[in-house]
Amino acid sequence: MTIPILVIVGPTAVGKTRIAIELAKELNGEIISADSRQIYKGMDIGTAKPSKDEQAAVKHHMLNVVEPDEHFSVGEYKRNAEKIIEGIWQRKRLPIIAGGTGLYIRAVIDGLWEGPKADYELRDKLKKEEETFGKGYLYKKLKEVDPETAEKTKPNDLVRIVRSLEVYYKEGKTISHFHRLHGFQEKNYNIMFIGLTMDRGRLYKKIEERVDEMINSGLIDEVKALLKKEYNENISSMTGVGYRQAIGYLKGDYNLEEAVRLIKRDTKRYAKRQYTWFNKDKRIEWSNIDDIDIKLLAQDIKKRLKLK
Repeated sequence: MTIPILVIVGPTAVGKTRIAIELAKELNGEIISADSRQIYKGMDIGTAKPSKDEQAAVKHHMLNVVEPDEHFSVGEYKRNAEKIIEGIWQRKRLPIIAGGTGLYIRAVIDGLWEGPKADYELRDKLKKEEETFGKGYLYKKLKEVDPETAEKTKPNDLVRIVRSLEVYYKEGKTISHFHRLHGFQEKNYNIMFIGLTMDRGRLYKKIEERVDEMINSGLIDEVKALLKKEYNENISSMTGVGYRQAIGYLKGDYNLEEAVRLIKRDTKRYAKRQYTWFNKDKRIEWSNIDDIDIKLLAQDIKKRLKLK
């Protein structure tokens, strides 16, 4: 059985949610969020989650999946998304994956070598080594045991560095070795990729407007509520853009104006990284969001995915 899937990607604030909803209405679809931060409950404003009205208009999946302090791996996202895709198709509806987390999308579409089960004791031990011997210690270690992975990893990406070392210590072989062995493309999907873009200057202006709206909508209060529930500021969910800077403001590290400036700056940097990631995938067909005619695009998708 071949399942058709529409994948909508693009940088943050470009308008993926709006286009996905409009296409879902035209194509009888349901939306699967591919956003690594929207999976967390209680983190709505800072992650720009679809509004209640938007969620009511079209069925959304993979929102509010876990608590902010719960672990949620790429492998777990993949398994959940695959079940959802099959369910949507069985209901004779079109699965639409929309989001900006490239690793989530790649895991579902191209497969994923999941590796050994997470060993949190080993991870904590490695993180303590980094604290004891100084910043960059684990990256140097990774370069020694797996230079191939180290070359593709940013020296400050501690999560990926720790996971790569964890695999090496648990399996006796490098993560790059297992990635080469893995066949990928495990599922029988017929996929159409749409990339949404706009003039970079205009995108940055939209990012600034979105951040201002987040502040006006209560981002600081949202972060206060999370801290009140005793969610540690160092857990993965709380270190994302928006939350990290809001915590800095609440701790008195800087004033609100500086927090807003940092959120805008770091969101723009994140958008640049998203472009870099998605531009590597030649399957993506890019469209300027201002030039899109939803009805014409929907007709093209129907033909390409052989929808009735």
